[in-house]
Amino acid sequence: MRPRIRRITWPYPALILTDTPRPTCPDCQGEGGHHHDYGDETGEYAGTEWDPCDCWDEARRWTLLPLPRLPRWLRRRRPAVDPWASNEPPF
Repeated sequence: MRPRIRRITWPYPALILTDTPRPTCPDCQGEGGHHHDYGDETGEYAGTEWDPCDCWDEARRWTLLPLPRLPRWLRRRRPAVDPWASNEPPF
């Protein structure tokens, strides 16, 4: 196991300890799996599938520290449109 610490936001904000793919794996070259594109019955692109490699386990993780959510009034909001801003030239 090659542990590392990550921050996640779903299902709740937390710091977790998780496994990482083996960097010297001959099958996935350290990426942790393979992407496979597939098509529909007409041959058009329909999506991509992910096949995890056997060198690591995506589900192997432990919560180290749950992080608090910011109060609603402290969350970053999109800035309001400035009434003085304009894309018109000044002349």
